[in-house]
Amino acid sequence: MRIGELSRRTGVHAHQLRYYEAQGLLPAARGANGYREYDDAAVLRVKQIRHLLGAGLSSEDIAYLLPCATGETPELVGCPELLAAMRSRLGRLDERIERLARSRDALADYIDAAERSGRESYPPFDDAA
Repeated sequence: MRIGELSRRTGVHAHQLRYYEAQGLLPAARGANGYREYDDAAVLRVKQIRHLLGAGLSSEDIAYLLPCATGETPELVGCPELLAAMRSRLGRLDERIERLARSRDALADYIDAAERSGRESYPPFDDAA
């Protein structure tokens, strides 16, 4: 099938499919006319890629995972390379979450301090004026 049909069957834009190919995630043969040709397994592969992207994995992570993937969702067979890649990604996500939580707490503290100093600096608002 050509890229347009794969796009229709998966709901993924053609430019995204070309990106997946460039990242080594989606193999494509070339016809005599130079057009990309995909086999029926490409539909499943694209669905797997989309699910893994939805889990926050990078295309580099997914390249490691796809050989261990089965089914649409996909299920992952616990090969050592896969587990190491997923643990690494999870660690990076945990670090990001911790940084964001610290930033959120600092911002909330600034807001509280600004509200307190604003109440102390200005007279109360009087509706009667």
